[in-house]
Amino acid sequence: MLTSFWLSFQKYDLVSMKYVGVENYRRLFVEDPLFWKALQNTVFYALLSVPLGIVCSLSIALLLNQNVRGQRLYRTCFYLPSLVPAVAGALVWQWVFNADNGVLNTILRFVGITGPQWLQDERATPWAFVIMSLWGVGGARMVIFLAGLQGIPESYYEAAKIDGANGWSCFRNVTLPLLSPVMFFNLILGVIGSFQIFTSAYVMTGGGPNHSSLYYALYLFQNAFEYFKFGKASAMAWVLFTILLVLTLIQFKTSKRWVYYEGGDK
Repeated sequence: MLTSFWLSFQKYDLVSMKYVGVENYRRLFVEDPLFWKALQNTVFYALLSVPLGIVCSLSIALLLNQNVRGQRLYRTCFYLPSLVPAVAGALVWQWVFNADNGVLNTILRFVGITGPQWLQDERATPWAFVIMSLWGVGGARMVIFLAGLQGIPESYYEAAKIDGANGWSCFRNVTLPLLSPVMFFNLILGVIGSFQIFTSAYVMTGGGPNHSSLYYALYLFQNAFEYFKFGKASAMAWVLFTILLVLTLIQFKTSKRWVYYEGGDK
């Protein structure tokens, strides 16, 4: 980290090094439109994929928390996709999004809808990556939610039902408050993870079409290992660190309003 901070003030291409002060940062903010495009794409992805992932992971955890026959088998089946290597998953989704014979457009044609060119149309590509983000909803986040659900005493639900609460009331007034620390944890990890999306974009589109899938981490990688602008890439890394630090601090600050801890303090 210290080396990257030092390099962010240098012009370095593996051959020569020259101190340039804050020039790398100035060029990022003033002279590089792709920097802002990559940041915009990443923010759009984060705003959609994070809440969608939390809702879907929680929904699956609620289903898998039911006392039904074959419970362990269902949990295993939902968790297995998250074990697929990122590159292999990207190749599978590249086939799913194939405009001519992909699974998704085939299903859409079956119901009378003409699917878009998912990975060739710059309007559809950002949505394709948001859809792809659902691939991991049965992974670690689901397991964390499931652990949180199993940590809620059954006596709380019994007391609520005695008071006349129905299923929705129990979920809203018992499950969600007691699960809020787990949601907070998954929210922080989700935001950090969404800003680091790289592998799928690198494998599937390379940042295209027309930079519509040029995400921040991918653009950072290109500057470092394709253009050999290590000073600029290091500056981008520290800008990303600052963004994530600020967002995390904001989440911690606002968590006092909605995160409930069983001891009674928010």
